[in-house]
Amino acid sequence: MYTFDWLAKRAELSPNKVALVDAATGRRWTYAQFNERASRFAEFLRDEWSIREGERIAILAPNSSDYFEVLYGCAKAGVILVCLNWRLALPELESIVQDAGPCALVYDRDFAETARTLAERTGIRLLMRLGEEAPGGEWAYEKALAGASGRPVVMSPRPLSDVWHLLYTAGTTGRPKGVLQTFGMVFYNAVNIGIAIDLTSQDVTLNALPTFHTGGLNLYANPTFHVGGTAIIQRAFNPAETLRLLAEEATAFFGVPAMYLFMSQHPDFEKYDFSRVRSWACGGAPMPVSLLQWYAERGIVIQQGFGMTETGPTVFLIDREHALSKAGSVGKPQMHVMVRIVDREGRDVPPGELGELWIKGPGVTPGYWQQPQTTAESFTDGWLHSGDVARVDEDGYYYIVDRWKDMYISGGENVYPAEVENVLYQMEAIAEVAVIGVPDPKWGEVGKAVVVLKPGYTLTEEEVIRFCEGKIARYKIPKSVVFVDALPRNPAGKVLKTELRRRFGGG
Repeated sequence: MYTFDWLAKRAELSPNKVALVDAATGRRWTYAQFNERASRFAEFLRDEWSIREGERIAILAPNSSDYFEVLYGCAKAGVILVCLNWRLALPELESIVQDAGPCALVYDRDFAETARTLAERTGIRLLMRLGEEAPGGEWAYEKALAGASGRPVVMSPRPLSDVWHLLYTAGTTGRPKGVLQTFGMVFYNAVNIGIAIDLTSQDVTLNALPTFHTGGLNLYANPTFHVGGTAIIQRAFNPAETLRLLAEEATAFFGVPAMYLFMSQHPDFEKYDFSRVRSWACGGAPMPVSLLQWYAERGIVIQQGFGMTETGPTVFLIDREHALSKAGSVGKPQMHVMVRIVDREGRDVPPGELGELWIKGPGVTPGYWQQPQTTAESFTDGWLHSGDVARVDEDGYYYIVDRWKDMYISGGENVYPAEVENVLYQMEAIAEVAVIGVPDPKWGEVGKAVVVLKPGYTLTEEEVIRFCEGKIARYKIPKSVVFVDALPRNPAGKVLKTELRRRFGGG
């Protein structure tokens, strides 16, 4: 099967429709303008930089309309884009660049020093700064576009298996993994999530997740372009700005639990009317049931879902009708995806029992960049091993219980921290909480709760532990509590439990 140039098609079908709104600069591009700018970039890659099909260029920049012009320009030129996580330290970025081997780097001015250092230490030979100006010896993005002819560049039909871009995730061995992102993955995600939320050309989506992450590209920017809607691109999540944009412009929003938590705690929340937003969704980490209920009390029903960088990302999204009655569930697998829950021997487990979630379908990555062994170890007969503990109920609704790696064993019993965290989130004083397993001479491991309090509240260790009594089994109750100012999180909003275990005695 093949895919075609979405952007060129949209420029033909709805040339005057606004495609992109850059929240930071106020720029608004129609599909015709978006297509022309992406075409100019593709022409520049081909004619000025002489970059051939299959070669890589990298981008180190926060969210912007430019980011998507570069993404679609690469598609038109047949070039693979390497999306760099600007929150990483220089040695981490250097490792990724060495692995991906890009010959050029497009960067935002905020990362000028990092970009030049990367070029000096790696094989990058060409640099481009986004904006109007650049230092000597480098290209300025706007001048590069202005120098192109402006004639449309139309991507030739591409097999769905062709790689469009690379997204890097942390590897279990410490070596980052470049997840191959194919045209088919982007297409099938657009179909899966588009059907799930009834996305149409009339929608205005607010995109606040980082664009070096699958959520920033595909929830919901790329699906929005597929249906001909308008995507607002927020430079970075900011609770005050996000609340304003949701109240004034957006009709659909996808966030991670941390975003919903920070918005709920913002003093401006209650002053806004969010009635124009018809679709609210969440993923990336388990959503505390208490937070779902807090929003529901204010007329906002959040549909929880699940996906991975390796799955495009959409796998699950709960239907709105059961978002509350099945609170905690991620719903059922979407149209073009299959799932299984298996035991450690790869055998399917019955409803209600815990096992590892396996995923299969045309939206699943074919593997990892230059890591054939890791790829082979991650699949069984085409089924991707998610590494997540899950269960399905008698009605076919799935629940992501926790990560296998976050589970700990206390006195011979498995403890899944997310279950304990959901109980603790019921405490009014708790803003954020993470539970980890720490060594114990008697039980092997016991739970430690790492707690962030809401402003103006106080709690003691004894009060936290006592609150759990009678709500969960005694072996699940944390044996100690530590209070911190904030939890460490990755760009997707997930709590970095490896960092917590390092800091608080879990290894």
